[in-house]
Amino acid sequence: MTLAELKNLLNPDIQALLASHYSDDPAAFAMQFHGRKELPIRAMAEQLACRQKAVKKLPTLSQHNLLYTPLALEQSSGERTAAYKASFMSGKWAIDLSGGLGVDTMFLARTFQEVVYCERDSLLCAVVEHNLKVSGVDNVQVKNGDSISLLAEYPEDSFDWIFVDPARREEGRRSVALEAASPDVVASHDLLLRHAQRVCIKASPALEISGLKKLLPALHAIVVVSVDRECKEILLLLERAYPACGLVQVKAVCLNGDSEEITEVAGGNGDVPRVVAAAVKTYLYEPDPAIIKARLSAVLARDSGLQFVNKSVDYLTADRKIEAFPGRSFRVVECVPYKPKSFRAFLERHAITGSSIQRRDFPLSTEELRKKYRLLESERAFLFFTRDAAGHPLCIYALRCFPEDEAAPFGQGRSAAPEC
Repeated sequence: MTLAELKNLLNPDIQALLASHYSDDPAAFAMQFHGRKELPIRAMAEQLACRQKAVKKLPTLSQHNLLYTPLALEQSSGERTAAYKASFMSGKWAIDLSGGLGVDTMFLARTFQEVVYCERDSLLCAVVEHNLKVSGVDNVQVKNGDSISLLAEYPEDSFDWIFVDPARREEGRRSVALEAASPDVVASHDLLLRHAQRVCIKASPALEISGLKKLLPALHAIVVVSVDRECKEILLLLERAYPACGLVQVKAVCLNGDSEEITEVAGGNGDVPRVVAAAVKTYLYEPDPAIIKARLSAVLARDSGLQFVNKSVDYLTADRKIEAFPGRSFRVVECVPYKPKSFRAFLERHAITGSSIQRRDFPLSTEELRKKYRLLESERAFLFFTRDAAGHPLCIYALRCFPEDEAAPFGQGRSAAPEC
């Protein structure tokens, strides 16, 4: 989208035409109105595509007459994570140094008296000004320019919170390291904390969480956030008064995309030992990816009375079923040592023609296993390839346990083995 196209899109007649073709296929829409030179057809088709994608990511905001750019929509926070961040950030003044599509800004506007939105892309600033207006948000100041330069213009201690989601894609290349992002929060550490007591940095879910205290001396907490079992972001919380020698608290937050349900697992101040079971028990548990990323599986195991299948992976086991486990639960049908010569007979004995293949710390890849044994996909039957407590290759055949109000899918590879 260009600024000229944006100006055309703001025309009420064009907005009405977009609304009337909301569910149209964008390509079909472009073909239907091809030749209408008075209409910004390319930009309108782009908006239709974005609006249809936004319904899932921004279920309430997308009900307004919002405008988007494809990249900004792709990179924006979803509503669920934006609402979570706003739940622990509040006060009089906040500044969002990486405005983008403005989703985080709009949620922060609910918990702050005033929010400053900073964005160096003038087109995005114009888009967000429109979106704020149609969403009824009137306590946000839009600032166009380099965010660090804009921040430096304010007196020290101007804000209660600073939020920053550094751009991790420059010139088409994706980066994970904090120092390679823009703005560079490592180089700007002291500047940020002179202007606010507290700072929240949104980092890539692929960021390595060890060693961050050396880069960010005021770091006091790391929060790994997932939505519907997908790790979405890592939040780095800085506090001006927190000592450089202070211990960093680590927490995993598991969100449900369709409800307000939140599960949290917090780490202690020391390592929790991994207790390994002598053998796999009746149930197998795989913690939520946020818990695994935060390295809190041992804390979850200790608090839930679970044991590890082996020392190297995050599969847990127990003889009892744990309701509302933060992750996936499985009823174990049988465990066998993995031996290539006898494994086909094992599959035939259980009539397994399809399964979901999970492998960790195992010599063969998922693709190699599926090709070798000609296994189709399955949503309920699972084969876990890993190692036993002694380190020997192991296969666990298990069935997925579903909540009582969720029907188990009946698909290829489903067995008559006991239900959960």
